[in-house]
Amino acid sequence: MLLTTLLVAPFLLTRYRGEFGAFRRRDWAVATATGAALAIHFAAYFESLAWTSVAASVTLVQAQPLFVAIGAALLLDEIVGLRRATGILVALAGMAAMSAGDLLAGATVRGPRPLYGNALAVVGAVMAAVYVLVGRSLRQRVALVPYVVVVYTACALTLFVVALAQGLPLSGYGTREWLIFLALAVGPGLLGHTVVNWALEHVESSVVSVSLLGEPIGATLLGVVLLAEVPGPTTVAGASLVLVGIYLTARGT
Repeated sequence: MLLTTLLVAPFLLTRYRGEFGAFRRRDWAVATATGAALAIHFAAYFESLAWTSVAASVTLVQAQPLFVAIGAALLLDEIVGLRRATGILVALAGMAAMSAGDLLAGATVRGPRPLYGNALAVVGAVMAAVYVLVGRSLRQRVALVPYVVVVYTACALTLFVVALAQGLPLSGYGTREWLIFLALAVGPGLLGHTVVNWALEHVESSVVSVSLLGEPIGATLLGVVLLAEVPGPTTVAGASLVLVGIYLTARGT
């Protein structure tokens, strides 16, 4: 997140230097809290993997469209509609099927503390929903680059505190690891989260939220190419359901 912030910051210093003027005092606090929510999402999700099965963690953390749909209806007056609600449920069913495919392939069914790990995954899902909902609200009147600089900085600082609290090393990594960190900053950070935040200005939060369910499909394809992990028929069928659900949600009114 620190590297992602450093990649975005030059745009702020050149093209968007005067855009912070649109920030109200409350916007600074809300954007900072949003960055903290993103950090808690990362921390809770990654920590849940140590306590429960991968399948359970992924399924629960990817339930965030349900929380987004509820929050969008209550807080943003977004109409979910029958077709969009159906799309969300179909996509979530696909995610559950993909996780079932992992279990059938021999994944660990239970971790050392599954209830604790599952609870952390749910916290990760709720924080991801907060991140999307608040982003949708602020991005209607705040420019993209200033917004993401504040959010990413708050996220990086929050994770920095978490790392210090856990006594984790912040240096001493090899060249390979730093290249991986940089690739994560360019890919999932700059081209992932930044594009998501751009979309929040133009597309309703429920659509953006469900589109994020395509992430496990991309991860599965990368697993085939990089790790020679060929998915089974249940995983393939689940991925197809996810794509259908995303399509229905995007077309829903």
